[in-house]
Amino acid sequence: MDNKGGGGGINISLFAGIGIAVALIVYGMLGGGTGDIMNFVDRDSVMIVLGGTVGAVVASYPMDDLKKIPTLIQLAIKMPEMNYMTQIKEIIEMANIARKNGVLALEDRMNEIKDPFIKNGIALIVDGSDPELVKSMLNTQSYFTDERHAKYISIFETGSTAAPAFGMVGTLIGLINMLKNLSGDMSSIGPAMSVALITTLYGVLLANLIFNPIAKQLGALNSNELLCKDIIIEGILSIQDGENPRVIEDKLKAFVAQADMDAQTAAEGETATEGA
Repeated sequence: MDNKGGGGGINISLFAGIGIAVALIVYGMLGGGTGDIMNFVDRDSVMIVLGGTVGAVVASYPMDDLKKIPTLIQLAIKMPEMNYMTQIKEIIEMANIARKNGVLALEDRMNEIKDPFIKNGIALIVDGSDPELVKSMLNTQSYFTDERHAKYISIFETGSTAAPAFGMVGTLIGLINMLKNLSGDMSSIGPAMSVALITTLYGVLLANLIFNPIAKQLGALNSNELLCKDIIIEGILSIQDGENPRVIEDKLKAFVAQADMDAQTAAEGETATEGA
């Protein structure tokens, strides 16, 4: 996934949500101080759930995709900032140049454009491509970006599905061991039952506190990036149509919620003040 807005910061909501859930779950395990946290620690259960989940994920994807997992986790932890206003301002600047000097004048600005998606769109209109072709090519690029991101997100969705399943596998293993020993050593019933119950707990926690939140955060990042691309596509096509820059600006701002625009405008103002 591409970093469209530079910077960004630690994803507070991810850590806050996990922290709140873990704290309250542990409190419940302790039973208000009367329980023992070690009752919920079982090495065999961890091996069953983690081993089965990791194995299922590895078996489901090619190694080239799996190598991106550390980068994807980093993106979820420190989500890049999507500064829509920066993209809109850049498009409006180019719209003003095209309005005054013609579309071909944008060729001189090509080297200054950092966003490859914007650069590709400007190159297409400078070359005199048909508007339908420009729209089709940019939409196709956006579509395949979405498809690529969806594939990476599905890695964590697979983990979210597999973890509870292997929790149930552990439950079955524990129950089988318990039933096998009903007529023998009765002291083994307790540990076997413990594995049966704790593996289900581990599977549910792993799915809902690790895999699923990361998948959701990456999905939100992907949605923001696709919105950014939609803004760029509309802006490029409007420049090619020769629309008034003020009309283009109003049109592009309609893509973004007013609250987001106000927040980004305020942030830019603070940055400018600090640099003064």
